Amino acid sequence: MAVTQRGGPGPGESESPQHGVTAVPIWASLVPELAERVRPLAGTLVTDAIEAIQEAVPAYRQPMEGKFREVLVGSVQTAIMQCFEFIADPRANRDDWLAAFRYAGRMEFLEGRTMDALQTAVRVGARAVWRHVSIAGQELGIPADNLLTVAEAIFAYVDDLCVVAVAGYTEAQAQATGSYERRRRQLMKLVLSDPPAPQQSLVDLAAAADWQLPDEVAVVVLEYRSDQHHLPVPSLGRDVLIDLESGDPCLILPDPAAQLPALEAQLNGRRAAVGPTVALADAHRSQRLARQAMSLVNRGVLPEVQITWCARNLSTLLMFADESLVSHVAQPIRAAFADLTDKQRERAASTLRTWLHTRGDINETAARLAVHPQTVRYRMNQIEELLGDRLNDPEQRFLMEITMHAWNNADEAPTP
Repeated sequence: MAVTQRGGPGPGESESPQHGVTAVPIWASLVPELAERVRPLAGTLVTDAIEAIQEAVPAYRQPMEGKFREVLVGSVQTAIMQCFEFIADPRANRDDWLAAFRYAGRMEFLEGRTMDALQTAVRVGARAVWRHVSIAGQELGIPADNLLTVAEAIFAYVDDLCVVAVAGYTEAQAQATGSYERRRRQLMKLVLSDPPAPQQSLVDLAAAADWQLPDEVAVVVLEYRSDQHHLPVPSLGRDVLIDLESGDPCLILPDPAAQLPALEAQLNGRRAAVGPTVALADAHRSQRLARQAMSLVNRGVLPEVQITWCARNLSTLLMFADESLVSHVAQPIRAAFADLTDKQRERAASTLRTWLHTRGDINETAARLAVHPQTVRYRMNQIEELLGDRLNDPEQRFLMEITMHAWNNADEAPTP
């Protein structure tokens, strides 16, 4: 049947469909007498629709009491009574049922049901209503074509209801997700605070953020990137706390051995520094060392690799804990090499570094430098003349080894 003037757009109204109103033009083509004939059956329609929903959708098989009964019965009643209103007047006010179904969608999320269960329930209830309406229509002698239009209106109306309810559901979901993520970011700040936060505060916020307090953690610092807000968030499970929004993005891993392999596969080319595993109260120390390691990578002191492990670079981290002291200790070596040319200084420094690494093994030093052992002896004789008795003093050799990164001139960037 053609849409009558009752349902056409008014002056200045758009012809384009809007969310939740696709059924309105179809209601306009229905016979108003049908609504009056079916209206007395409203109570039966509500009861049958609810029974059908509970039978067909497992998520709704629960006692009809409390908030569950309020929302389910209220939603079905509102939907059915609005049907009658639309048949009588396609321009009937929609505010109440829009609010009711948006609220129903929110409650579905808060009660832990899925959007699929919600939409299935709406469609099952509509089929139950249609059975009664079709019988009433036949008894009125309404032609079959007209009854098909009734069916079309009902199921278009179902789509409208689903659109509105799903909007409420997704709004509640987004708000809950936002609150959940905010609580977890607050928990991260608390875990990383220095001095450590009171234990009870951690316990309370961890419970609210759905995080089980571990005995130990490792903090992973990620390099800051201007496009970090567009990068995929690593999927590591609820056990991992993640902050990728700040200027100092990092993660807290309660089980580094199990979680780091998964993280490495999701870095998308981004560099990371892994702090040592420490007691939960010392998480800020793990973060500080990881930050320091990332800084040394950026300065070229540590090699540029995707993942830098603090545990494998402790000596360098120890040296850079007080760079001014390291520079002071290295000063005698810089002074001894000061009169050499750049090429001679680099050759002497390289030979001395390797000799210290091999604990004075001439043959091993020669092999690593790819020169003849006699060449190493010659160079070491020259170095000994420059350094005097320092090479024979164990403490001096130790200081040389831990400060070898600072042997370049003071105004040059240190090298490892």
